[in-house]
Amino acid sequence: MKAKFITLATVIAATSFISAPAAANDQLAQSICSYVAADSKNNLRKTLSDNRLRLRNVYDGIVCDGLPLVRHAIKHNAADAAGFIISQLPGSQVAASGDIEWATSNGFGTSPIIAAIKERSAS
Repeated sequence: MKAKFITLATVIAATSFISAPAAANDQLAQSICSYVAADSKNNLRKTLSDNRLRLRNVYDGIVCDGLPLVRHAIKHNAADAAGFIISQLPGSQVAASGDIEWATSNGFGTSPIIAAIKERSAS
């Protein structure tokens, strides 16, 4: 009887810890998205630093309004935030992202962020 109680308590404790980080991660992703939309490079950098995250490690897991961070920045004309994001990613990842094609086909071809993407893709 005691073994069943301990097992049940362990399962309950484990599931309570699983759901808490997911909510924190959702909140963190929402904060990052809002800082990008507001073109707040300093708040974006501080949030990543406070949570001990490297953008290159979490970039693929963050989607803002159905868009990757760079495209979200292009959509909101957030040049400073986009410049920071692009500088934190490997050049090969920036080159393979298709962001330039997306921007051109969606009417953002004249965005100054495109120049930063092209420059980073060349390195």
